[in-house]
Amino acid sequence: MSQLKVKAGPSKAPLSPWKSAKPEKAKKAKPAKVISGVASLNGRWGFLFVAPFFFMFVIFGLAPVIYSVYISFFHWDPLGGSTFTGLRNFNLLLHDSDLWLAIRNTFSIWALSTFPQMIMAIGLASILRNSRLKAKSFWRTILLVPNITSVIAITIVFSQLFGRDFGIVNDILGFFGVHHHIDFIEGVIPSHIAIASMITWRWIGYNTLIFLASMLAIPGELYESASVDGASKRQQFWYVTLPSLKNTITFVLIVGTIGGLQVFAEPQQLAADGGSSKQFLTLTLFLYNQAFVNNKYGYAAAIGIIITFIVLIISLVNFVITRKISSDGSR
Repeated sequence: MSQLKVKAGPSKAPLSPWKSAKPEKAKKAKPAKVISGVASLNGRWGFLFVAPFFFMFVIFGLAPVIYSVYISFFHWDPLGGSTFTGLRNFNLLLHDSDLWLAIRNTFSIWALSTFPQMIMAIGLASILRNSRLKAKSFWRTILLVPNITSVIAITIVFSQLFGRDFGIVNDILGFFGVHHHIDFIEGVIPSHIAIASMITWRWIGYNTLIFLASMLAIPGELYESASVDGASKRQQFWYVTLPSLKNTITFVLIVGTIGGLQVFAEPQQLAADGGSSKQFLTLTLFLYNQAFVNNKYGYAAAIGIIITFIVLIISLVNFVITRKISSDGSR
């Protein structure tokens, strides 16, 4: 049987659109001629256009942070003299039981709102991705209505829904056999569930659109290949959709965590002091009460720094997890 002989020789690299086919000509190529045009298109003028952002950031972002760090070392009285106390505010804060109670409440509300919200958002995004769904633009627009609704209005409605004696939620639970009326304001876990429900209802549409955008970016060839291999719709969701959403899930989880540390309006509207036994006192509500109720501005600034450190730690975890996911996906 005859065999074809392949002529041996140095292999040539494929041509690249970024490299010239003839290197010797590329070396002799003259530099591109600079064409004079509108002065604002030159690089040095770009600083003028980005200057407003940095100007606003320094005034409303960086300066308040620096000022908060400064007054955290003082017994601060904005109407009178201030006394330097060093680390006394931080020492008192770390021994304050309300701080640890607020941290526990904050992360409890975060867990009860973030994970159910993420599961429901992925489910709603899968429904909106269905090609047979009609009026897609209408449903996608409707999902953003809770996000633009006033927090006060949301709190009023949900406080009625979760009422102890005449709340609809207790009536529904009674229909399923739970005849003991639950107090969703005075109870610890029930109050966290009520506040988490408000947060979920407000932000589920926003997260749904984020997941929907990520799902629409998944190549259709992956679903076609899985269908040819005999995968059902459920298997396609588990083995194609979810693995493709891992970066988006990480992003939503971390952003939701940072947002969960700033929960303020919902518990503040239910009870400004965080409840009769501080059962839903959050970190930002704790900070607000110390600054504007007790007039302890230096102490409140120390609380803000503690919150900042927690956010930085979570951001660092986000960076590590994202890098690990990216490196695993590139293999």
